[in-house]
Amino acid sequence: MSQASTPVASQAASPRLLVAASGTGGHLFPAIATAEALLQEGYSIEWLGVPDRLETTLVPGHFPLHTVRMEGFQGRPGLGTMKTLAKFGQATVQVRKLLQKGHFDGVFTTGGYIAAPAILAARSLGLPAVLHESNALPGKVTRWLSPRCTVVALGFDAAQPYLPKAKTVVVGTPVRDEFLTSEPPALNDPAIPDGVPLIVVVGGSQGAVAVNQLVRAAAPAWIEAGAWIVHQTGSSDPDADSYSHPHYIHRPFFGSMAALMHRATLAIGRAGAGTLTELAISRTPSILIPYPFAAEDHQTVNAKAFVDVQAALMLTQSQVVAPAFQALVLDLLAEPQRLDAMAAAAGSLATADSATKLADLIQQVVWKS
Repeated sequence: MSQASTPVASQAASPRLLVAASGTGGHLFPAIATAEALLQEGYSIEWLGVPDRLETTLVPGHFPLHTVRMEGFQGRPGLGTMKTLAKFGQATVQVRKLLQKGHFDGVFTTGGYIAAPAILAARSLGLPAVLHESNALPGKVTRWLSPRCTVVALGFDAAQPYLPKAKTVVVGTPVRDEFLTSEPPALNDPAIPDGVPLIVVVGGSQGAVAVNQLVRAAAPAWIEAGAWIVHQTGSSDPDADSYSHPHYIHRPFFGSMAALMHRATLAIGRAGAGTLTELAISRTPSILIPYPFAAEDHQTVNAKAFVDVQAALMLTQSQVVAPAFQALVLDLLAEPQRLDAMAAAAGSLATADSATKLADLIQQVVWKS
């Protein structure tokens, strides 16, 4: 195991928590928001991650980072499975030693394969383990280890039936602070004229190419109808520069996502739990095209939670065709009352104080232990 990347001052009276979150923004951003809320309550936080993943960029400078070498189970059982199991066993032993040496009071994790050694190591020492599951369909690690956790916090009420043996509490999913300002943040970059319909497209870097192609094919008709388009293409689209227009603004990533969502007339994107939480907080109507290769098709289950309350429309990537997609958006833009109703429904799914609720839950568990 690597050593912590930054030193920690001795705080004997501070509860000490090890946060295990790795890999994607969907795991990391809720964990960071919760950790920051716990810092305000006097907690001492250290981080557990995996080398060469997103946490090695986001976490250092904020929290001491420890890493263990882990990977998920892929494909059919075989020699690779045995190697993965060996790494998993070694990681569990390493995390157990870290918890003992660091005198930690508990573990908090947001799921994924890094959660497994963290939860098992903590429970083997009699320490509490709190897991947060953001998806409506809990992941394999969550379903497997939820009975071993002290409590499982959920982003969606729809996840509860999948975890019948676990103690669960619905708290929503924490989001970045920029989404929680009392006033909607001003959109200065890119600059969009007042009063024009704005379509915001958020495909993300993984699996966004198919969505990007649909958007570019339909963009001329939307622009002709008076709309502007802000398109986050991700970094893996070889045709990102194949269409241009002054009212079509595209970049791999936008830093002002909260301002964009608040300004958007309509959002188009995938159905990851983090994206959906931001849509709910910003009360943004949406068309969702779930990533078809997400584990166990969990994005479709996520999207259905929004469709069920009429906050969003869902399209299946394998079935959607450009002409029908183009017409659907034009029909929505022509129905402002319907968009208002979708916005209100999205807002009904929001939990603005999720990070506070989750931090309070963790404190209760650690205090009882």
